[in-house]
Amino acid sequence: MMRASGALILAAGLMAGAAGGYWAARPSPTVSASAAESPASDAGRIALYYRDPSGAPFWSGSPKKDANGRDYLPVFDDDKASFYPAEKKNAAAGPRRVLYYRNPMGLPDTSPVPKKDNMGMDYIAVYEGDEANDGKTVKISLDKIQRSGVRTEKAEERTVVQPVRAVGTVTFDERRLTVVTLRADGYIEDLFVNATGQFVRKGEPLFRLYSPDIQMAQADLIVSAGVRPGLSPDIGIQGTVQKLRNLGVPDARIEEVRTSKKNPRTIDWPSPATGTVIFKGVMNGQKARAGDELYRIADLSEMWLIAEVPESDLASIQVGTPVSVTVRAYPTAPISGRVAFIYPDIKPETRTARVRVELPNPDGRLKIDMYADAVFQTGGHSAPRVTVPTSAVIDSGTLQVVLISKGEGRFEPRTVKLGRRGNGYVEILSGVAKGEEVVTSATFLIDAESNLKAALQEFTRSEPPK
Repeated sequence: MMRASGALILAAGLMAGAAGGYWAARPSPTVSASAAESPASDAGRIALYYRDPSGAPFWSGSPKKDANGRDYLPVFDDDKASFYPAEKKNAAAGPRRVLYYRNPMGLPDTSPVPKKDNMGMDYIAVYEGDEANDGKTVKISLDKIQRSGVRTEKAEERTVVQPVRAVGTVTFDERRLTVVTLRADGYIEDLFVNATGQFVRKGEPLFRLYSPDIQMAQADLIVSAGVRPGLSPDIGIQGTVQKLRNLGVPDARIEEVRTSKKNPRTIDWPSPATGTVIFKGVMNGQKARAGDELYRIADLSEMWLIAEVPESDLASIQVGTPVSVTVRAYPTAPISGRVAFIYPDIKPETRTARVRVELPNPDGRLKIDMYADAVFQTGGHSAPRVTVPTSAVIDSGTLQVVLISKGEGRFEPRTVKLGRRGNGYVEILSGVAKGEEVVTSATFLIDAESNLKAALQEFTRSEPPK
């Protein structure tokens, strides 16, 4: 009978081990120790948690009974050190209080007592001292920092140059256009510049003109040049000289008539400017009326680029902003210029503003109506501000955060207000001071640890472990 009873007890023990699964099958010196201890021996000891008396994987943060009315068994600090062999080395260094247990996959899920996740993995114990005491920083082991490639850089004051891109069209410099007209009717007897696109210099003859009005004014000058008794020659011819000037006759021709006392029938009309003829409205032998546009001459040594800048970028552009212009015909030869004028209107169809850029054109490379790409280097006139690399900013869309390195594996997430961006850096309007170390790489790792810590703190505040 005793052998039968022993066999039955052994079978019951095996069945209980099978029903308990992993936790029941593990060596559990805590069970016998806790069961053997009397209430008197537990005096002055603080229970970490209470476990199911049958060995099933159920725990409680406070005393309770199971379905059969049996009390849950308390587990103390020294019991836990023997129950979890992996934590014996921590016990050897001195007693450490477990704050809580966190999810092994990094999820924001904690437990005041040991447990397993849905994959059978043990929750990880978090001890007092493992977390930062100020409630703001997160601590990461130095070997994890090294494996993850965490890099830092000091926040420094810089002038952030933010490029604004636009397209535009090359056109004439309107201040360098000259129109050739007559102030008296006349006849074109010969053309010296007879093709559009021809280059002329100031003073070179454009055409030969016969004008009756100019002929009569020259005759009056010759008559007035004679000396009259009691009158100075200069006073006598002042009116006739002014009349010739009003007709557009050059001073050199007036002086020639005055000194030679001869009245030439025709005059070679000189070019009033140096440049390229972009319009020719006269033919050999035609009658030219006063006010008719005969030629239009453009000085092409400087050109304008009229760029179409989006309305949203207009606030960062001002007069004097440097611009790099690249025409499609010469993609490897950008031209440097500056903003000269911002037109006071917005195109309603495209919501763009016209911005005028002055460009040098000494070799005549720029042609009228060329398309060009313009890059405005905005921000050059701004005062230096504290900046960090753009890779240091964690942007959730509604919140921007940078991670401040406190040394020894401690990092503080800090909310910042951002300014303009450019050349791989972003202005920090508030939140970071000059000289502080910010994390520039592997920010995702520290951010995940920080979010986990915040979730765990919130959990422990609402459900503190007993």
